[in-house]
Amino acid sequence: MTSPESLPVLIECAINGETRPSRNPNVPREPEQITADVLRCLDAGATVIHAHNGNIRETGRAAADLYLAAWRPILAQRPDTLWYPTLGMGADMTESISHIDYLAEEIDMKLGLCDPGSTNIGAPDEDGLPVGNVYANSYDDVRTCFAQAERHNIGPSLAIYEPGWMRTVLAFHNAGRLPAGAMVKFYFGAEYGLFSTKPGVSFGLPPTINALLAYLDLIEGTGLPWSVSVWGGDLFDTPIARRALELGGHLHVGLEEHFHPEYKPTNEQILQQATALCAEVGRPVATTVEAARILGLPKAV
Repeated sequence: MTSPESLPVLIECAINGETRPSRNPNVPREPEQITADVLRCLDAGATVIHAHNGNIRETGRAAADLYLAAWRPILAQRPDTLWYPTLGMGADMTESISHIDYLAEEIDMKLGLCDPGSTNIGAPDEDGLPVGNVYANSYDDVRTCFAQAERHNIGPSLAIYEPGWMRTVLAFHNAGRLPAGAMVKFYFGAEYGLFSTKPGVSFGLPPTINALLAYLDLIEGTGLPWSVSVWGGDLFDTPIARRALELGGHLHVGLEEHFHPEYKPTNEQILQQATALCAEVGRPVATTVEAARILGLPKAV
């Protein structure tokens, strides 16, 4: 059995998400920018890449083509790159993930995704009170995503915004119905939340050691690989990055979640912080082959 000290670290870099240049001018949005940024990230130590395509409203063939404009050049140079897209904004979950069907048919996809739950997402109004929307994913939506993962033999990346989302994943795991290659990503809500440039409205658990340990209590005994990330803040300004590495966890970083009102890093700079912390803790950064083994991906790398 691999000890936490020797387990290679998966560093996932979420390069853009719905972050706009007004929030961080270094975020890549256009296909050429995404291609160049991903190659720099891979050179800087990223093990897995998560990317949006610049227009989350697109679905199906149109969304797939936007992804392929950036990813065909990347995969031509780095064919073993582990990466996955995001959901589109379809009328239902089947439409929202339809572009992944096209991608899986045309390029060698090894990873997919599922957001297994619902939560409020917002920002403070002029009175400091929360305003926003419900990000909703039903149990049927989860089944739809997992069915797609099994259909294409891809490992689902599981965003855990709230503890209840982890409970849903555990229900599938305990029933033997969690697709192979799944990884849980603990999303901690920092001061600025997901999209706000004003502090005061966030989501989920805060980025504290106690919050991390609460999540680890939930998954104890499952053997599921896990990572930590901080949304609306800086993972490396919190105690959970180092503690996660000490406990055998992995890191999820990037401009999708990072926010600071003054410090505007590149993805490459964030990855340099991540690899430096791994070196301080004494854990190696995972290669692509090691990542596939740690995740138990259905498709070999």
